Amino acid sequence: MRLELGRINITDIRFGEKTEIQQGVLVINDAELKVLLADDPNLVGVDLDLAKPGEDVRIIPVKDVIEPRCKVEGPGGVFPGFISKVETVGSGRTHVLSGMAVVTTGDIVGFQEGIIDMSGPGADYTPFSKTLNLVVSITPLEGLPQHKHEHAVRMVGLKAAAYLGSAAVDLTPDQVEIFELGNFAENAVQYPTLPKVAYLYMLQTQGLLHDTYVYGVDAKKILPSLISPTEVMDGAIVSGNCVSACDKNTTYHHQNNPVIRELLLQHGKELCFHGVVISNENVTLADKIRSSDYAAKLVKMIGAEGAIVSEEGFGNPDTDLIMNCQKLEEMGIKTVLITDEYAGRDGASQSLADATTLADAVISVGNANEVIELPACKKVIGNLKTAEIIAGGFSGALHADGSIKVEIQAITGSTNELGFSKLRGEGF
Repeated sequence: MRLELGRINITDIRFGEKTEIQQGVLVINDAELKVLLADDPNLVGVDLDLAKPGEDVRIIPVKDVIEPRCKVEGPGGVFPGFISKVETVGSGRTHVLSGMAVVTTGDIVGFQEGIIDMSGPGADYTPFSKTLNLVVSITPLEGLPQHKHEHAVRMVGLKAAAYLGSAAVDLTPDQVEIFELGNFAENAVQYPTLPKVAYLYMLQTQGLLHDTYVYGVDAKKILPSLISPTEVMDGAIVSGNCVSACDKNTTYHHQNNPVIRELLLQHGKELCFHGVVISNENVTLADKIRSSDYAAKLVKMIGAEGAIVSEEGFGNPDTDLIMNCQKLEEMGIKTVLITDEYAGRDGASQSLADATTLADAVISVGNANEVIELPACKKVIGNLKTAEIIAGGFSGALHADGSIKVEIQAITGSTNELGFSKLRGEGF
């Protein structure tokens, strides 16, 4: 499949009378967008705000982050299964509003949500302090069940991103990136001397607001599956989960998965990229055995000699990670794991909840239990009091002056297990 990503560089955002892009500046008709987003009987209201890099602004609690896009050529549309019909994406051309994002916040959905600081020490831990953000604050009906609340918030974010992305339909991109990958047989013949590498992409699917969607399907209901890397890059996977903010893969992370991007860039040079297997993370032992067996089988079937495995979340999913590693290694497939650590605030505790001696190539993206002091911000979008109940926060985390003391677990993307962050730990 061949995918062209036409990037329109957004240099500023502001509200105005017409939604359009003028020489890199995204102008947003906020009144029109609010009417579109508020069209949900489960919501009381929707408010819009802007947060730009360097501003003294804190966004809390963050539910999701989404990159605005529009489909220009080829089959399918943006966020298939939610905004567009369920057609296979991953080919043709998609225009991307680079440098900006939609951030959803409001009443807390689940306790494992996060913080984005646009300046100060916290800004160094999240990539979204560097994006121009349209922040959508969402107020649900009182007493709305959590799953309906999560669905409503998820749809608001996707609708906002699709609305903004449509402003780029007729524009000439500033850059066009082309990503293409043939089938397994073609790749093997074309690059017979290069190591054949697959990517096992673990998705958070434990339920209880720990969900990820593939073409609109709750991924905890699927068996591990093959998917084209360009499908992932074109929005086939959407976040619906409320896992700890530090290692949650937001929709933006899925759209811009750096593991997939780097494997495509190195294809035909350092390695032969054989494709992507998506796998779910399960709760019961039987489901863990089924999924890890099936995922390893698919990686072996496509002829991979090496595999990269990325986790999402921690604790219970550590067992899925280790099962995947052990079964791949026992099949003779050299395996590298990407994970973060929960090693205690002093870093002296066991990093993962499970282990195997076969996990001898592990990339750590940092210890989520490390504590940080976040000074008060002049402007808060959302509800500052949630600092005491989100994962990484605790009673007494919020101080009288508005400053916060939390684990970096509370910062959105701080230890992202795709490596989409600045932190690194010692390899182990």
